[in-house]
Amino acid sequence: MALKKVLFGETKNAEPIYAYHLTNNNGVEAVVLNYGCTIKNIFVPDKDGKKVDVVLGYDDAKAYFDNDCFLGSTVGPTANRIANAKYSIDGKEFNLPVNDGPNNLHTDMQNGFHKRIWDAEEGENYVKFSLKSDDGDMGFSGNRVFSLTYSLDDDNNFELHYHATSDAKTLINMTNHVYFNLGGHASGSILGHTLKLNASKFTPVIDSAAIPTGELQDVKGTVFDFTTEKTIGRDIEANDEQLQCVGGYDHNFCVDGEEGKLREAAVAQSPDTGITLKCYTTLPGVQLYVGNFLKSKEGKENTQYKPRDGFCLETQYYPNSVNQEGFPDPIFGPDREYDCVTVYQFK
Repeated sequence: MALKKVLFGETKNAEPIYAYHLTNNNGVEAVVLNYGCTIKNIFVPDKDGKKVDVVLGYDDAKAYFDNDCFLGSTVGPTANRIANAKYSIDGKEFNLPVNDGPNNLHTDMQNGFHKRIWDAEEGENYVKFSLKSDDGDMGFSGNRVFSLTYSLDDDNNFELHYHATSDAKTLINMTNHVYFNLGGHASGSILGHTLKLNASKFTPVIDSAAIPTGELQDVKGTVFDFTTEKTIGRDIEANDEQLQCVGGYDHNFCVDGEEGKLREAAVAQSPDTGITLKCYTTLPGVQLYVGNFLKSKEGKENTQYKPRDGFCLETQYYPNSVNQEGFPDPIFGPDREYDCVTVYQFK
């Protein structure tokens, strides 16, 4: 196991941006940045032993300053959508930026956690990033301390351990928006990848705004049934209103099993490289997004990423949970710390 720290660039304010290289004894290497707690690279040996970078991203630090598709970004303090960009806690209303139609998406496009420098603590096989956020920052309550620890072991488990404390009740629903392509970041469409989701229900959306209706709908007999392995592209062009209103798969799936317990949420594989990704999480949901509107100025190795060149498995609380009765509770505070784990395992 090894950890190496390399200067990657600097922010507009001349703050240093470092890349932390986590490497195990099997040749798996994850590269993460203190800027935005970003996942920049994950190198995995393919079936022939060739190392393949399986995540989309940039070679230049400045490209992450825009990054409007959130490639590799840690999104916080809330990911996904909040209806009408507002919510209430104990009768007090909080307002967020209106940045996705009438709604809020991924907190704040310019000032969110994905655009900040995090403090870093280095270990043998981990790096722990931390960030303080004051009461009122971006419309959220509580003086909060967030941390995200990335670690890599010799079982090829790349773990993301999130934690936060707050001195007041507050809304938290973080995720990482890494785009995977198990054929290699520059290999084109992921529609031929196979995918299995351990999710017997999903949250249908009202319209193109992608706000859930509040229903938990069975996937059985629908194009959303990934409980048996199938290619991502098999049903994506089906005459289905849910697919058509958001341009393909961009929906939250309800992970089977008990929230708070680490369990398998997804298994994906590239037929070309033979690389398999398993996703485990303690969280109640996972957003499957297949890059329907993916675009890139210029990605790694001069790659022009196109729609459906990457897919995301964004572990999370359900979108708009804070406003939807019956959805898992995303409110944390002095009596309830935010603590969750997601693991991406490669074979």
